[in-house]
Formats: sequence, C-alpha cells, structure tokens
Amino acid sequence: MPSFWSDKKILVTGSSGFVGRHLVDGLRARGVGEAQLVLPKHPEVDLRRWEDCRRAVSGIDLVIHLAANVGGIGKNRAHPGTLYYDNLVMGAQLMEAARLAKVSKFVAIGTVCAYPKFTPVPFREQDLWLGYPEETNAPYGLAKKMLLVQAQAYRQEFGFNAIYLLPVNLYGPGDNFDLESSHVIPALIRKMVEAAEANAPTVTVWGTGKASREFLYVRDAAEGILLAAEKYDGAEPVNLGSGREITIKALTELIARLTGYRGKLVWDASKPDGQPRRCLDVSRARQYFGFTAQTNFEEGLRDTVKWYGEQRRKS
Repeated sequence: MPSFWSDKKILVTGSSGFVGRHLVDGLRARGVGEAQLVLPKHPEVDLRRWEDCRRAVSGIDLVIHLAANVGGIGKNRAHPGTLYYDNLVMGAQLMEAARLAKVSKFVAIGTVCAYPKFTPVPFREQDLWLGYPEETNAPYGLAKKMLLVQAQAYRQEFGFNAIYLLPVNLYGPGDNFDLESSHVIPALIRKMVEAAEANAPTVTVWGTGKASREFLYVRDAAEGILLAAEKYDGAEPVNLGSGREITIKALTELIARLTGYRGKLVWDASKPDGQPRRCLDVSRARQYFGFTAQTNFEEGLRDTVKWYGEQRRKS
C-alpha cells in the first residue's frame, strides 16, 4: 500500500453512488482497511444539515467529497433551484466543518458543467471564468463551481489544503438508468435496449445530434481522483477526462449498434442540445499527478451495456 494511505482516516461522501462505489473499490485495492473508511449513507447523514457535517468529519484526515444531487438535462430543467441549493449547501458546509476539524486534505469534485457555454475547445482550466455556463445546467454548475472559490479562499486565508477536480461526463457499470434523471449514455442505452426488445420501428432522441461530448469511464475517473489525492496539493483546478470527443449523433448510432437496435433514429430538435461542445485539455492531470485515461471508449460502452442487461435480467 502506498504510504500516503497507510495511517489515514478517510471520509468518502457519496460512497454508495456511481463514482463512490468504484472509488471505494480503488481504496480497498490500495490496501486501505475497513477501519480507515468512513462511508456515511443518506439520509442517516444529510450534508445539508450542519450538525451532520460536523459529525461526519470528526477524527477524519482526508475528505473525498463526491456526494451530489445530479442528473441530465431533463432533471436540470425541472429542478434548477433544488440542484443549486443542495449542492451549494452540502459543499460549503462540509468544507467549513472540515476546516474547523483540522482535516489535513479535502478533495472537492466539481463538474464540467461549471465551464462557460462557449468555452474554446479543448476546455482549459484557466478558461473557467470566461462566461456563464450553458443555461440548462447553470445552477448546478455554478453551485459546484463555488467549491473552487471556497477551496482557494480557504487556502489563502487559513492554509487549508483543498484541491478541486473537474471530471467530464462519466459513464460505466452502476450508472443511473432512470430516464427522468439519467445522463445521455445510460438514457440512450436503456432506450435502445427497450426498443430492440419491442422491435420498435423508431427511437426518438433529444436535440439535433450535432452537439459533442467527451466521456470518461467511471473506473478511470475513480483512479484519477485517488491519484490526485495522493500526489496533488495545488490551488489550481484540474480537468479529469479522456481527451476524446464524439458527437451525440455518432454516440447514438454506436449505442444502437452495440445494443442490437436496427430501427430508425428520430431527432427531436425541439429539445435542447445543451452545451454545443465539450472536450477537455487533460494535460494538467497528466503533468501534476500522472493521470491518463486507460479505457477504450467502445470497450467501456460494451461493459456498460452488458452490466445494464445483467441488471434487467435480475429484476
């Protein structure tokens, strides 16, 4: 086990979530023992309550803050106020509680939604403040962006070691496949699988298909977070991504092929595309803590489709 982890009490918020489960697996693979891990569950620990935050960080050396209220375009449009409030309050209170408890390091997980709508591609961390985020997810993105402001302010005033990471859109086994709140990859996989089973002649897809996205396999994301926790102690935000971009149209056609759907794809241009393009400059993560995504995109999608099929057969 790397010596960094050997004597630390580690709080992982959101440990039962999509990224959290893979990150905890990564900690265990590094030899972190169960007695070192504090893995609170909602609603027993509600980070919107100050006293819960105080209890959660008691005796902790390292916080990895993954907990978030998050979803795709549909959820962001339906619940912008809830997403703003929940994420802002959870992050602000937890970091303040960690500071007061003299936690030695705080790893804050931001979001690619924090970037301005028309950020030059590839997105560089120094461009975070060039403009307002894309409107459909701006409240969520800005709430998470405040973690960066807080981390830098606390470092300046209190010498608090908080780092801030910006993961791109994630995918992989264990993702959320609820069509009301899921992101694009699980939503498309579910739609295509159900359409293939029903021999449906068409599948309707939101938007025009012209927007592009970058995706990072969830196990790669977990590894990137752990490497940053081990090796990075800087004030600057750091992107976590694959550095590869794909249009939503090409992504949809690929998922249709992998799920065996052979019907027609119908694009509903009345629905929003979201941000026009997302592709990150990932050189800072490689330079600062040696992170490079390892998973081939199509192989990662195959794993995700396989996992979803296995869950459907169990239910």
